[in-house]
Amino acid sequence: MHFTTYDTRVASYALILDDQDRILLSWWNGEGRFEPAWTLPGGGVEFEESLEESLVREVHEETGYDVVVRAPLTTHSWFRYDEPRPFKAVRVVYDASVVGGRLGTTEVGGSTDYAAWMPLAEVAGQSQRTDIVDVAVAAHLARAGGGRTDR
Repeated sequence: MHFTTYDTRVASYALILDDQDRILLSWWNGEGRFEPAWTLPGGGVEFEESLEESLVREVHEETGYDVVVRAPLTTHSWFRYDEPRPFKAVRVVYDASVVGGRLGTTEVGGSTDYAAWMPLAEVAGQSQRTDIVDVAVAAHLARAGGGRTDR
């Protein structure tokens, strides 16, 4: 299928870990169309934003924190055959670190209700989580040499 025949959404997400082996997650409210779930802070890249600019904005809106964006960790894509046009999502996960701000969602009426730090070992036990969380955790563990995704 040629790229002109489908719609594409580009998004950037942050994997943020602290020194207590906790991950920063945001609670996505499902926007009235889907089941709410834990997800990584991040989201769609606006037309005139870079991936990194988008990530800084999205993390602040969803968590209240200011971050520095580090290297890309992994990418992930998915697609569906919507009518009238098919749709493809392209997602880039970056490592990021908190450099300021304080925990608390700043967006009003958006897709995120709140954010929280969760022990990395408890993530797999959360039945309500988006697949991008698993993608990021698996990439992090593989990079760390453990390769385990059951943490």
